[in-house]
Amino acid sequence: MPRRAEDLLTSMVGIPSVSGDEDALARFLVEEMRAWGFDTHLDEAGNAIGRRGDPAAPMILLTGHMDTVPGGPAPRRDGDLLYGRGTVDAKGPLATMICAAADASVDGVQYVVAGVVEEETYGKGATHLAECFRPAAGFVGEPNGWAGVGIGYKGRTMLRYDVSRPWVHTASPEEKASEAAVAFWQDVVDYCASVTTSEKAFDRPIATLNELSGDISAARLVISVRTPPGFDQPAFEDYLSGVTRDGVLKVDDRTPGVRVDHRSTVVRALCAGIRARGARPTLKLKTGTADLNIVEPRWQVPMAVYGPGDSALDHTDDEHIAMSEYATAIDVLRDALNHLAGELRR
Repeated sequence: MPRRAEDLLTSMVGIPSVSGDEDALARFLVEEMRAWGFDTHLDEAGNAIGRRGDPAAPMILLTGHMDTVPGGPAPRRDGDLLYGRGTVDAKGPLATMICAAADASVDGVQYVVAGVVEEETYGKGATHLAECFRPAAGFVGEPNGWAGVGIGYKGRTMLRYDVSRPWVHTASPEEKASEAAVAFWQDVVDYCASVTTSEKAFDRPIATLNELSGDISAARLVISVRTPPGFDQPAFEDYLSGVTRDGVLKVDDRTPGVRVDHRSTVVRALCAGIRARGARPTLKLKTGTADLNIVEPRWQVPMAVYGPGDSALDHTDDEHIAMSEYATAIDVLRDALNHLAGELRR
């Protein structure tokens, strides 16, 4: 792998960029992508934008997020492995996009690479991107392994529930706030079970109790529900409104699930690049949520998710990436971009 590509990812991992505090990395990427041949700027949301090619040509947009969750191992190199928060989720995929787009042919196309903010929270950067660009095709950077292609991500509904009850003796038969909160949680679980028609994790809603606090007088829950494409969000919220038990329910996020066409030009271009390196492509449906969920419904163009790294290491204390896999992913994506550019020229 060219030393320049290694240095890029190593530098990115060395710059902390927890959600909401990505400015240092964004400014680094604006300068770095300029040195790689891109016209660059910071947009109003704080996204780092780089463009190569004729601005009037069909646009291939590659977006990866700069932000990370807190924590993680200290950045370090151990042989072929680079450790550090973001190596997998998702500075590795974003660096892959920069390197591939810098090396791909721009004959008849333009490449826009966007390092976006706040994917780990509520998708501020991707939401802004979705309103500002109209690409002909797109890629989202997330770890699926160099031979994997993401074609579907579940949606997410975030619920905050607060409930209070008068102070009573613990021997009193009256419902306590803590009991009302537990009952509400069980209602959410029961609803998800009632609308489940498949045992496959991607196809069924799955609720997680993220936070639980309180006592007999006041209690709070934070619940995330990962939802499949086609999930009836209005029916879910209508049901919830009937089981709040005088509590206050707030829906913080309503991101729908998405599944792209596995026969699209973008998926086929990636699969061709993977096969050219002797592997069989694996099409993946993911139970998490990504910026694909935000941009694909707005753009409605051929898209796929690509990036090196093992997603099982996301958010863990052992997060690391193999630099050899990173190098292979750059080659795959560069070839996919060249293949896709040829398709767009026709």
